[in-house]
Amino acid sequence: MNKTDQAYQALEKMITFQELPPGSLLSERALMERTGYGRTPVREALQRLARERMVDIHPNRGVFVADASIESQLRLLEVRRSLEELAVRLAAQRAQPPQRAAMLELAGQLQEFTGADAHEFGPLLKESHALVAAAAGNDFLSVAMAPLQGLSRRFWFANLRDPAREIRAGADRHQDVLRAVRAGDAEAAARASLALNDYLVDFTHRTLHT
Repeated sequence: MNKTDQAYQALEKMITFQELPPGSLLSERALMERTGYGRTPVREALQRLARERMVDIHPNRGVFVADASIESQLRLLEVRRSLEELAVRLAAQRAQPPQRAAMLELAGQLQEFTGADAHEFGPLLKESHALVAAAAGNDFLSVAMAPLQGLSRRFWFANLRDPAREIRAGADRHQDVLRAVRAGDAEAAARASLALNDYLVDFTHRTLHT
């Protein structure tokens, strides 16, 4: 992983877990100090985050962390639903043996996960998304899905009111997807994917009442 990727990972994590709250205005220099990376890696990481709609870059003013509204979350979930269903179907058909083995291992980790530590659960969630995207074998689909999943993760982590309950629900639904893909069952994978997205829509609506 090069320095740009490392800077991206650091900034994306800070945004996801609200260390850089929505609406924050920051300078490149401040972000260089926060991450420990130089101007070029931070600038390139910010450009990637801007493409993924996590930040807005305003020349001569700074970098705004994008808002995460209920309305925008519901709109992106409409798109994520269809793309993710396609991705899991392709992954079930195309996944290679090492990818299927990795899915089985990760499904086991998700099944065994306990507690309410969102920071500990976050990497498992990202790995689940990455495994399916890679197994689908379509770069265009991966590029389209990445920002939707990143923004969706950010909203979910920001609105956990009962972390233990919601993390368990998320872990169960993601392991269902992984097990179906690993088994090569495209129909079961699609059903599991749709169930996951139904949960995310329900979760988003529930934030209105918390």
